[in-house]
Amino acid sequence: MEFDDGQSNREPAPKPGRFGRFYLQELINAGGLAEIWVATDQQQKPYALRKMRNTSFFNFSERRQFLHGCEVLAKLHHNENVINYIEHGKIEGSLYLLMEYVESSNLKQLLTRGDPLLGENVAQIILDMAAGLDQVHSHGFIHLDFKPENVLVTRGGGVRLIDFDLAQPRPEEPQKMARYPGTPAYMAPEQLQHQPIDQRADIFAFGVSVYEVLTGLKPFPGDTPDEILRRQLSGPPIPLRQHNPEIPLPVEKFVLKCLKPEMEARYFDMEMARRDVQSALYV
Repeated sequence: MEFDDGQSNREPAPKPGRFGRFYLQELINAGGLAEIWVATDQQQKPYALRKMRNTSFFNFSERRQFLHGCEVLAKLHHNENVINYIEHGKIEGSLYLLMEYVESSNLKQLLTRGDPLLGENVAQIILDMAAGLDQVHSHGFIHLDFKPENVLVTRGGGVRLIDFDLAQPRPEEPQKMARYPGTPAYMAPEQLQHQPIDQRADIFAFGVSVYEVLTGLKPFPGDTPDEILRRQLSGPPIPLRQHNPEIPLPVEKFVLKCLKPEMEARYFDMEMARRDVQSALYV
């Protein structure tokens, strides 16, 4: 299992060792907020254990964010395409989240190394991503950080969505947020402009991710949020088939609809989008 948990940390890697009733066997990733380990219990059963980094006693907002992600996942995990929650709590003063362990890489890593697993299973991966996001929305949440780094792909091509730290209740109508955190390359124009949002922000992020999976490129490249927003508002992205003529036309139309800058022009919900992408992929 290979997670990305924020920006990589340049500090010396933490060492394996005892953590309460668990043994931390192998560090999977160390980010600014947390470390993720392969951990085993007394019966040698493996888990993925996300352990918050104790950077400061006064990191109250980070603690709230970590706990919020745990609580959201606890409500979502009974879904095939969401990582399975087991428990969360505090050990030795450190907050932790215990999840199922699956042999996997995240989608960004598969893209970066051109893994053949992606080419062999691309249609099913896209469908499972859609199913996972539909499950999140149907359970009353929007993800707000949907991107390839937060999509695990197992060795068999199965998908698990992860990282619900930024998730929020799904509003009945577009709602202005107190904060607009996220990853700019995958954020919808309304997010970047701090306007009211709803589940269609996730649908935009899904479209960016599928565009990237199918072409290896981002539809709206840019080094800053302002540059990305300018590209989003200046017109549609380069059609996918100009990058890869083998992409079916219905798939291109589907992705470009997800990427409409006007939220009213996108799919209203993921259930509708899921049906269309399934039809476009002839599955």
